[in-house]
Amino acid sequence: MFETSNQNIIFSAFVNPAKDNHQSQIKNPFNRTQSDLLLPLRQWLDSLDIQNQKLAKFIAKLIPAQCPFERDIILFGRKVAHIPPMCKLNPLYDQFVGLRFRALCYLVDQCGEDIQSYC
Repeated sequence: MFETSNQNIIFSAFVNPAKDNHQSQIKNPFNRTQSDLLLPLRQWLDSLDIQNQKLAKFIAKLIPAQCPFERDIILFGRKVAHIPPMCKLNPLYDQFVGLRFRALCYLVDQCGEDIQSYC
């Protein structure tokens, strides 16, 4: 019994459910409108079915495997600064990555191609 009351004290000291709910609602007021506006485009990108080898190759070449903007700035052999990947700021990032993945899967599974040149 002593352990249970001790756990309740520790748990309530670190977690305040009322405060967490309030913060999650206020966290990003523009997120809801942005997702609602882009929802049809997201659904369309997610529903695209790759059934053409030329289209799959085009998509695999068009969408990069990693963010092309991420860089380390090196001066005199020392890392001076790091430019973080900006791709995750794109609201459709997950849909594009998924589309590229489906295109690569189509090339491997249906066409039997080696996709190492696309990576």
